[in-house]
Amino acid sequence: MKKAIALFLVIGLSACQPATESQTSSDDTAAAAPAAEEKRLVGLLGAQPEEVQARYQYRHPQETLEFFGIEPGMTLVEGLPGRGWYTKLLLPYLGKGGHLIGANYALDMWPNFPFGTEEFVETMRTWTTDWPADAEEWRDDDSARVSAFIFGSMPNSLAGTADVVFHARVLHNLANFEEEGGYLTAALADSFAVLKPGGTLGIVQHHARDEMSDEFADGSHGYLKKSFVVAAVEQAGFEFVAEAGLNANAKDQPTEEDIVWRLPPSFATSAENPELKAELEAVGESNRMTLKFRKPQ
Repeated sequence: MKKAIALFLVIGLSACQPATESQTSSDDTAAAAPAAEEKRLVGLLGAQPEEVQARYQYRHPQETLEFFGIEPGMTLVEGLPGRGWYTKLLLPYLGKGGHLIGANYALDMWPNFPFGTEEFVETMRTWTTDWPADAEEWRDDDSARVSAFIFGSMPNSLAGTADVVFHARVLHNLANFEEEGGYLTAALADSFAVLKPGGTLGIVQHHARDEMSDEFADGSHGYLKKSFVVAAVEQAGFEFVAEAGLNANAKDQPTEEDIVWRLPPSFATSAENPELKAELEAVGESNRMTLKFRKPQ
């Protein structure tokens, strides 16, 4: 008993001792790292073109990347990177030690789109080499390296390599054509497989209100319900972690006949109607859910 008391006193006295210089230095370094990363991200955001910065009020890139825990040096999969709105920011932010992997829709999904002609599909056949080549123009010696794959055809060599999978406005088309080819299921399966245990799946998706019909919220109008997304992602093996309201927009109140592409930046229904376009511009970009999931350890 006396030994136990003596041991307790030693431990207690040790805990009360002032930190050594090396301990203080280590703590200061750990505290400084997140601040340096935030400063780096803020600087990169401020360096983007004005037309890109004009959309920050709807896309909140700093808060979104921070919410998903995206940091320099990570390996990140970006779903449907397109013309690179996020890619051009992620490449320098991930930095020289990072790796950005683009992931595109399956080849046999494209004919389901009105623009999915044979000629267009042919251009997609070489996307896994064409897109990285295009992305080289957006990077420098201090940027992340780039590669790509197609959903449903992920190379086995990528399994378990990614820290984060980031899907910004990607899932609605996959859900819309799920019955034609299981595209949503395949994309979520690849998202799960590519992540390291404990890795993050971050989703930003046009958000349908709960009272909207399932027919409206099947992806064909661009919107999905949160309950649908959570159920599909959990079915793929993920654990739901948290939701952030930072990309929500209460002004976006679609009817059952509306499509998300009526809003900026597309203005698909108002190109020839300046008055309607002005009304939609005042609404802003779509109401979006921001959901964070984790691959179990």
